Amino acid sequence: MAEPSAGAWQHSHVFDKGNPLAERNTRLAVWLTAGMMLAEIAGGWLFNSMALLADGWHMSSHALALGLAVLAYRAARHYAGHPRFSFGTWKIEILGGYTSALFLVGVALLMLVQSVGRLLEPVPIHYEQAMLIAAAGLAVNLACAWLLRDNHQHAHDHHGHDHSHGHSHHDLNLRSAYLHVITDAATSVLAILALAGGQLWGASWLDPVMGIAGAIVVGLWARGLLRDTSRVLLDAEMDAPVVAEIREVIEHSPVRAEITDLHVWRVGRGQYACILALAVAPDVIASPDLFRQQLGIHEELVHITVEINPLPAASPHA
Repeated sequence: MAEPSAGAWQHSHVFDKGNPLAERNTRLAVWLTAGMMLAEIAGGWLFNSMALLADGWHMSSHALALGLAVLAYRAARHYAGHPRFSFGTWKIEILGGYTSALFLVGVALLMLVQSVGRLLEPVPIHYEQAMLIAAAGLAVNLACAWLLRDNHQHAHDHHGHDHSHGHSHHDLNLRSAYLHVITDAATSVLAILALAGGQLWGASWLDPVMGIAGAIVVGLWARGLLRDTSRVLLDAEMDAPVVAEIREVIEHSPVRAEITDLHVWRVGRGQYACILALAVAPDVIASPDLFRQQLGIHEELVHITVEINPLPAASPHA
């Protein structure tokens, strides 16, 4: 029989409490991006630059995605104490990051289609004016990237020491916003290079080719963000380093126990929950508290459930 449920689990209320600085900086980045977006789209149409126009439409989707990131932060903060969210509201931010990654996929496809179309049907480009707007867009993107850089040192500030052993404490919602502005910066650089090449050497084909190259880069970044956010949303964390650490603790426990069931999932930045079922010999006296204390050296484990069952008796004919 399993140990009685009373005292058999530990629930720490140290779940992720949000990132107010990231929320404020993301909101500011939304306004900067939206203003530059309007300038680039208008400039792309006026001066016939596909690279600049693609960058402007690209930036429009980023303004929307950044706004989504802000809404995710606000929703997570608003529902932080709601009883329906048994493990906190951090995954609202991850859902925002996942949705932003989908926007990035759409951006990549839009850039690719428009650039191929312009490559097949070129039009005259006003290089100097387009380069000035692209340079302004790059400056805005770099300013937004500085605002959205992920300084995750705060993840360690609540503890006197750290047992995370290199676990990722990154804010994936902030990372999605950061990737959007870095993508914008990259496409701005490509637009400037394409426009400069066209003006200096008459290579007008560089403009749409750079748009295609930008689409490929954006697609690759979107793929990485989709992979990381979907892992969290689907609780696909059984290859995380903390899983091996849990097994190591049980293996070196002074009380011999066998892991019969183990589930680990993320509930915050660098914070994990686990359900652990152990089998011990019938003559061994062990309590869930003993194993929770041993696992407690890993501070990233903020919710631990331990169940203890006796090992089945060996067959006399074995």
